[in-house]
Amino acid sequence: MSDVQARTVGDIRSRYESFDAGNCPVRDVLGQLGDKWSTLIIGLLGERTHRFGELRRSIPDISQRMLTQTLKDLQRDGLVDRTVFATVPPSVEYKLTPLGRSLLSPLGILIEWAEMHHGAIRLARQAYESGEG
Repeated sequence: MSDVQARTVGDIRSRYESFDAGNCPVRDVLGQLGDKWSTLIIGLLGERTHRFGELRRSIPDISQRMLTQTLKDLQRDGLVDRTVFATVPPSVEYKLTPLGRSLLSPLGILIEWAEMHHGAIRLARQAYESGEG
């Protein structure tokens, strides 16, 4: 296990006075990346460049407004690049920046963990909701 993988919140906290939003990279960076839509969008853009409509069709339960806002947030954070082509109507493509691509490996580990433990988590939720947990 690498040093990055072995870090705990306690290890991170020991380097900061508190978890306040202004000083804590966990809250500042992962607050956006922990969003379910950001993770899915980054995963899709890790495969290849996509147009807006392709992203919308690939994530059928995301609203147009939420997709637009999430892409803007990822662009603001330097993870996604937006290219507008002068066509009629204008077409727009989204791709990961080098910074965004650097996120694919750690995100892949998290996705793999979620896939491996999804069944156990669903069972735990059912037990909790039925009063058994």
